[in-house]
Amino acid sequence: MDKWYNVGKIVNTHGIKGEVRIISRTDFPEERYRAGNTLHIFMEEKEPIEVKVQSHRTHKNFDLVTFAGFDNVNDVERFKGALVKVHESQLEELEAGEFYFHEIIGCTVVTEEGEEIGAINEILTPGANDVWVVKGARGKEILIPFIDDIVKEIDVKEKRIVIHLMEGLI
Repeated sequence: MDKWYNVGKIVNTHGIKGEVRIISRTDFPEERYRAGNTLHIFMEEKEPIEVKVQSHRTHKNFDLVTFAGFDNVNDVERFKGALVKVHESQLEELEAGEFYFHEIIGCTVVTEEGEEIGAINEILTPGANDVWVVKGARGKEILIPFIDDIVKEIDVKEKRIVIHLMEGLI
C-alpha cells in the first residue's frame, strides 16, 4: 500500500492566474515547491491529482504555488480545502540528527530517569526551534522545545525519545 506524506493544505486561490495559497506542513518548502517537482492533490473521495509545480513564492505566512496546465483561477478553484502530499518515494535521506515530522509524531517521550511523559501528537514550528506537543498522561498538553539541552536521545525505530527534564518544563 502506498504511503503519502502531507506537505500542506490549499486554503484559497490567489489572483486570477491559477495561483493557490498553501499553508505548509513541511520543513522543506524550497524542495517541495521547486519548479518541476511533482505533487499530488487529495480531494475528498477522489483519486489524487498529480501536478507539476510551475512556480513558487512566499507571501505573508503562505506558500503561493502555480501548477503546470492550471493557468486560470477557474482551473484551481476546486482545489480549495484539498491536501497536498508527496509519495514516500519522494522522501530524501536526511543528514544525521534530522528527522521528518512523521518519524517524530507518535514517539513516546521519557525522562532520563525512565518516567514516561506521553506521546508526541503535533509539531509546532514557531521560529528558532521546533516545539513538540506531548499529550501527557493526565490529558494535559506539554510543550517540549527541540533543543540539545532538553532532547538527549531520539530513536525513531523504537518510537522513543529521552529528554532531560528541566525545572518548569512540566
